Amino acid sequence: MILPIFAYGQPVLKKQCKAITKDFPELATLIDNMWETMYNAQGVGLAAPQIGKDIRLFLVDTLQLEEDDEELKGFKKVFINAQMQDEFGEYWPYEEGCLSIPQVRGDVERTESIIIKYLDEHFNEHEEEFEGINARVIQHEYDHIEGKLFVDQLKPIRKRRIKRKLENIKKGDIKVNYRMKFV
Repeated sequence: MILPIFAYGQPVLKKQCKAITKDFPELATLIDNMWETMYNAQGVGLAAPQIGKDIRLFLVDTLQLEEDDEELKGFKKVFINAQMQDEFGEYWPYEEGCLSIPQVRGDVERTESIIIKYLDEHFNEHEEEFEGINARVIQHEYDHIEGKLFVDQLKPIRKRRIKRKLENIKKGDIKVNYRMKFV
């Protein structure tokens, strides 16, 4: 089932999310619905706060990006109760966007490599290192479960330039080709 994506301004997007247990109600269905919602909106990642849930769950599919970058080795994973262990390497800017903040993009500086500990959808524990665009997508989605948005990291001049767009998104004065829930 395709779920509405919560738009910028929704309080859940600024909440630090809580851990879940294996017996979280309807978890498999929720994950399936999140995949369907993400693909419908043409995203490469989706975090639970973006569908109104303040839980530590996000999913990422960078396999889709392999078509654009043949050197990229993508992956498709579910991250539950993720905890960032380390972020290291050079900082590099990259223009990011977000399904909760449509039609707004901006350069965000992130480290090139990360180590993250998480549970998969079967509650098996993993600790993995990622780099490049894979690390960036994970960092972006991880920020969501920490109550942070990519626009929080933009330079002040860029923030001023997008202020009106953000206000319009809050009011629902925007057209997108996927379901959204506005303030």
